[in-house]
Amino acid sequence: MASVNVDLVLDPVCPWCWLGHRYWKAAQELVPEIPVETVLRPFQLDDAIPKEGVPYQAYMKARIGEDAQGRFKAMRAHLEEAGPKAGIVFNFDEITTRPNTMDAHRLIRWAQGQGQGEAAAEAIFKAYFEERRDIGAADELVTIAGAIGLEGDVVRDLLASNRDMAEIEREERFFRSLGVAGVPCFIFNGAFAVSGAEAPETLADAIRKASTLPQEREE
Repeated sequence: MASVNVDLVLDPVCPWCWLGHRYWKAAQELVPEIPVETVLRPFQLDDAIPKEGVPYQAYMKARIGEDAQGRFKAMRAHLEEAGPKAGIVFNFDEITTRPNTMDAHRLIRWAQGQGQGEAAAEAIFKAYFEERRDIGAADELVTIAGAIGLEGDVVRDLLASNRDMAEIEREERFFRSLGVAGVPCFIFNGAFAVSGAEAPETLADAIRKASTLPQEREE
Protein backbone atom coordinates (compact mmCIF):
# COMPACT_ATOMS: atom_id res chain seq x y z
CA MET A 1 0.00 0.00 0.00
CA ALA A 2 1.03 3.63 -0.57
CA SER A 3 2.33 5.69 2.32
CA VAL A 4 0.02 8.14 4.09
CA ASN A 5 0.79 11.72 5.05
CA VAL A 6 -1.19 13.18 7.92
CA ASP A 7 -1.34 16.74 9.19
CA LEU A 8 -2.36 16.53 12.84
CA VAL A 9 -3.67 19.93 13.92
CA LEU A 10 -3.59 20.42 17.69
CA ASP A 11 -3.12 22.72 20.67
CA PRO A 12 -1.16 21.55 23.74
CA VAL A 13 -3.80 22.89 26.15
CA CYS A 14 -6.53 20.78 24.55
CA PRO A 15 -7.13 17.57 26.55
CA TRP A 16 -8.88 15.98 23.59
CA CYS A 17 -5.67 16.53 21.61
CA TRP A 18 -3.64 14.47 24.07
CA LEU A 19 -6.23 11.71 23.99
CA GLY A 20 -6.40 11.97 20.20
CA HIS A 21 -2.64 11.74 19.89
CA ARG A 22 -2.58 8.57 21.99
CA TYR A 23 -5.39 7.11 19.87
CA TRP A 24 -3.44 8.08 16.76
CA LYS A 25 -0.39 6.13 17.91
CA ALA A 26 -2.61 3.14 18.68
CA ALA A 27 -4.26 3.40 15.26
CA GLN A 28 -0.91 3.15 13.48
CA GLU A 29 -0.17 -0.05 15.38
CA LEU A 30 -3.37 -1.54 13.90
CA VAL A 31 -2.09 -1.02 10.34
CA PRO A 32 1.69 -1.56 10.56
CA GLU A 33 1.83 -2.47 6.87
CA ILE A 34 1.04 1.14 5.86
CA PRO A 35 3.85 3.70 6.27
CA VAL A 36 2.55 6.87 7.92
CA GLU A 37 4.23 10.26 8.21
CA THR A 38 2.73 12.61 10.80
CA VAL A 39 3.34 16.36 10.80
CA LEU A 40 2.06 18.30 13.80
CA ARG A 41 0.39 21.58 12.92
CA PRO A 42 -0.37 24.55 15.22
CA PHE A 43 -3.78 25.74 16.34
CA GLN A 44 -4.25 28.23 19.18
CA LEU A 45 -7.63 27.83 20.82
CA ASP A 46 -7.23 31.32 22.29
CA ASP A 47 -4.40 33.45 20.99
CA ALA A 48 -5.65 36.46 22.99
CA ILE A 49 -4.25 35.07 26.24
CA PRO A 50 -1.30 37.20 27.38
CA LYS A 51 2.19 35.75 27.28
CA GLU A 52 2.27 35.32 31.06
CA GLY A 53 -0.97 33.35 31.03
CA VAL A 54 -4.11 33.74 33.17
CA PRO A 55 -5.55 31.90 36.20
CA TYR A 56 -6.90 28.58 34.89
CA GLN A 57 -10.02 28.05 36.97
CA ALA A 58 -11.35 31.59 36.54
CA TYR A 59 -10.59 31.48 32.83
CA MET A 60 -12.41 28.19 32.30
CA LYS A 61 -15.44 29.32 34.27
CA ALA A 62 -15.69 32.53 32.24
CA ARG A 63 -15.08 30.80 28.92
CA ILE A 64 -17.60 28.01 29.44
CA GLY A 65 -20.36 30.11 30.95
CA GLU A 66 -23.07 29.03 33.35
CA ASP A 67 -25.33 27.57 30.66
CA ALA A 68 -22.70 25.06 29.52
CA GLN A 69 -21.45 23.94 32.94
CA GLY A 70 -23.39 20.65 32.84
CA ARG A 71 -22.12 19.76 29.38
CA PHE A 72 -18.56 20.67 30.39
CA LYS A 73 -18.74 18.43 33.48
CA ALA A 74 -19.92 15.53 31.32
CA MET A 75 -17.05 16.07 28.86
CA ARG A 76 -14.57 16.25 31.70
CA ALA A 77 -15.94 13.05 33.24
CA HIS A 78 -15.50 11.31 29.89
CA LEU A 79 -11.88 12.50 29.65
CA GLU A 80 -11.10 11.42 33.20
CA GLU A 81 -12.53 7.97 32.45
CA ALA A 82 -10.93 7.55 29.01
CA GLY A 83 -7.56 9.02 29.98
CA PRO A 84 -6.21 6.22 32.20
CA LYS A 85 -7.13 3.64 29.56
CA ALA A 86 -4.81 5.51 27.21
CA GLY A 87 -2.09 5.96 29.83
CA ILE A 88 -3.08 9.57 30.53
CA VAL A 89 -3.64 11.36 33.83
CA PHE A 90 -5.71 14.55 33.79
CA ASN A 91 -5.34 16.71 36.93
CA PHE A 92 -7.80 19.43 35.95
CA ASP A 93 -8.49 20.64 39.49
CA GLU A 94 -4.81 21.29 40.16
CA ILE A 95 -3.93 23.24 37.01
CA THR A 96 -3.20 26.83 38.01
CA THR A 97 -2.40 28.63 34.74
CA ARG A 98 -4.02 28.73 31.32
CA PRO A 99 -0.98 29.65 29.18
CA ASN A 100 -0.57 31.27 25.83
CA THR A 101 0.62 28.38 23.64
CA MET A 102 2.65 30.18 20.98
CA ASP A 103 5.97 29.20 22.57
CA ALA A 104 4.85 25.60 23.10
CA HIS A 105 4.00 25.46 19.40
CA ARG A 106 7.40 26.89 18.56
CA LEU A 107 9.11 24.20 20.62
CA ILE A 108 7.10 21.48 18.85
CA ARG A 109 8.09 22.99 15.50
CA TRP A 110 11.79 23.05 16.36
CA ALA A 111 11.67 19.55 17.80
CA GLN A 112 9.90 18.34 14.68
CA GLY A 113 12.81 19.60 12.63
CA GLN A 114 14.97 17.13 14.56
CA GLY A 115 12.54 14.24 14.36
CA GLN A 116 11.27 14.82 17.89
CA GLY A 117 8.00 16.64 17.27
CA GLU A 118 5.68 13.99 18.66
CA ALA A 119 7.98 13.43 21.64
CA ALA A 120 7.84 17.17 22.35
CA ALA A 121 4.06 17.23 22.10
CA GLU A 122 3.72 14.28 24.46
CA ALA A 123 6.12 15.85 26.96
CA ILE A 124 4.24 19.16 26.84
CA PHE A 125 0.85 17.46 27.28
CA LYS A 126 2.16 15.53 30.27
CA ALA A 127 3.77 18.60 31.81
CA TYR A 128 0.53 20.55 31.57
CA PHE A 129 -2.22 18.08 32.35
CA GLU A 130 -0.48 15.62 34.66
CA GLU A 131 2.33 17.61 36.27
CA ARG A 132 0.44 20.96 36.35
CA ARG A 133 3.41 22.91 34.99
CA ASP A 134 3.13 26.23 33.19
CA ILE A 135 3.91 25.34 29.58
CA GLY A 136 3.89 29.01 28.64
CA ALA A 137 6.99 29.63 30.77
CA ALA A 138 10.33 29.61 28.97
CA ASP A 139 12.09 27.79 31.82
CA GLU A 140 9.59 24.93 31.70
CA LEU A 141 9.87 24.63 27.92
CA VAL A 142 13.67 24.61 28.12
CA THR A 143 13.47 21.80 30.68
CA ILE A 144 11.11 19.85 28.43
CA ALA A 145 13.41 20.41 25.47
CA GLY A 146 16.38 19.03 27.38
CA ALA A 147 14.40 15.98 28.50
CA ILE A 148 13.76 14.95 24.88
CA GLY A 149 17.35 15.49 23.79
CA LEU A 150 17.32 19.05 22.44
CA GLU A 151 19.91 21.66 23.35
CA GLY A 152 18.36 23.64 26.18
CA ASP A 153 20.56 26.72 25.73
CA VAL A 154 19.69 26.88 22.04
CA VAL A 155 15.98 26.60 22.79
CA ARG A 156 16.25 29.31 25.46
CA ASP A 157 17.83 31.70 22.95
CA LEU A 158 15.20 30.87 20.34
CA LEU A 159 12.37 31.45 22.81
CA ALA A 160 13.83 34.85 23.65
CA SER A 161 13.48 35.80 19.98
CA ASN A 162 10.49 36.05 17.62
CA ARG A 163 11.76 33.10 15.59
CA ASP A 164 8.99 31.26 13.68
CA MET A 165 6.08 33.15 15.26
CA ALA A 166 4.97 34.49 11.89
CA GLU A 167 5.26 31.02 10.33
CA ILE A 168 3.12 29.45 13.04
CA GLU A 169 0.49 32.16 12.57
CA ARG A 170 0.57 31.54 8.80
CA GLU A 171 0.10 27.81 9.24
CA GLU A 172 -2.79 28.34 11.61
CA ARG A 173 -4.50 30.73 9.20
CA PHE A 174 -4.06 28.19 6.42
CA PHE A 175 -5.72 25.36 8.33
CA ARG A 176 -8.51 27.63 9.53
CA SER A 177 -9.08 28.56 5.88
CA LEU A 178 -9.57 24.85 5.16
CA GLY A 179 -12.38 24.79 7.69
CA VAL A 180 -10.53 23.54 10.78
CA ALA A 181 -12.45 25.06 13.69
CA GLY A 182 -11.58 22.64 16.48
CA VAL A 183 -8.87 20.21 17.45
CA PRO A 184 -7.59 17.59 17.17
CA CYS A 185 -8.08 17.39 13.44
CA PHE A 186 -6.41 14.75 11.27
CA ILE A 187 -6.01 15.66 7.59
CA PHE A 188 -5.17 12.65 5.42
CA ASN A 189 -3.12 13.24 2.26
CA GLY A 190 -4.71 16.70 2.03
CA ALA A 191 -7.86 14.94 0.82
CA PHE A 192 -10.15 14.43 3.80
CA ALA A 193 -10.25 15.08 7.52
CA VAL A 194 -11.27 13.31 10.70
CA SER A 195 -12.09 15.66 13.57
CA GLY A 196 -11.98 14.87 17.26
CA ALA A 197 -10.42 12.17 19.40
CA GLU A 198 -11.86 9.28 17.44
CA ALA A 199 -11.21 5.66 18.43
CA PRO A 200 -8.07 3.96 17.12
CA GLU A 201 -10.17 1.68 14.93
CA THR A 202 -11.80 4.67 13.23
CA LEU A 203 -8.44 6.32 12.62
CA ALA A 204 -6.99 3.05 11.31
CA ASP A 205 -9.85 2.85 8.81
CA ALA A 206 -8.98 6.39 7.72
CA ILE A 207 -5.35 5.37 7.21
CA ARG A 208 -6.48 2.48 5.00
CA LYS A 209 -8.70 4.81 2.97
CA ALA A 210 -5.94 7.39 2.59
CA SER A 211 -3.47 4.77 1.39
CA THR A 212 -5.57 4.42 -1.77
CA LEU A 213 -5.58 8.17 -2.51
CA PRO A 214 -3.02 10.55 -4.09
CA GLN A 215 -1.08 12.76 -1.69
CA GLU A 216 -1.67 16.48 -1.48
CA ARG A 217 -0.57 18.39 1.59
CA GLU A 218 0.53 21.70 3.01
CA GLU A 219 4.31 22.09 3.13
